[in-house]
Amino acid sequence: MPTGSKYMGWWGDMGGPKQKGITSYVVSPMRQAPMRGAFSHWIINGYKRTLQQAPYFVVPIGLGYGLLKWAIADNHLRNSKAGHIQGKFA
Repeated sequence: MPTGSKYMGWWGDMGGPKQKGITSYVVSPMRQAPMRGAFSHWIINGYKRTLQQAPYFVVPIGLGYGLLKWAIADNHLRNSKAGHIQGKFA
């Protein structure tokens, strides 16, 4: 530990007046472990919520998948010999 004429003291023991009104706080156990029980409770609540929200993500994903499948098939037709023979594409 350093010494000398300029040394003020170790942290918390610097020779100043005693501190008053220091408040200490305790963190609740639920704040310390916010995910406690999240997966075990998901079996009941999460399944119901997933089914309630399914139309909001299944329908757009299905439409997007169908659009991509159509676009890929159309691209193959446009760039194939059979597509050029049909004469539909310039």
